[in-house]
Amino acid sequence: MIEPLKHDDIINKCGGRFKLTALIQRRWVQLMQGARPMVETEGLTDLEVVVQEIVEGKIEPVFPEDIHDDHDAH
Repeated sequence: MIEPLKHDDIINKCGGRFKLTALIQRRWVQLMQGARPMVETEGLTDLEVVVQEIVEGKIEPVFPEDIHDDHDAH
């Protein structure tokens, strides 16, 4: 098993299990479609690359409910 996934730190960093799973899935698809990894990939699977990107803060979850329109504040 991938070490960071054994702890709740990565789950908390992403705002919950659902958001973590969605982020992993979205980034994994991007990598499979040719996106460049943002971390060293030598010896890592694509899944491990995605998890490492999250751990290093290279990618973060951004979902529609997380985006606040300035007009809503007035």
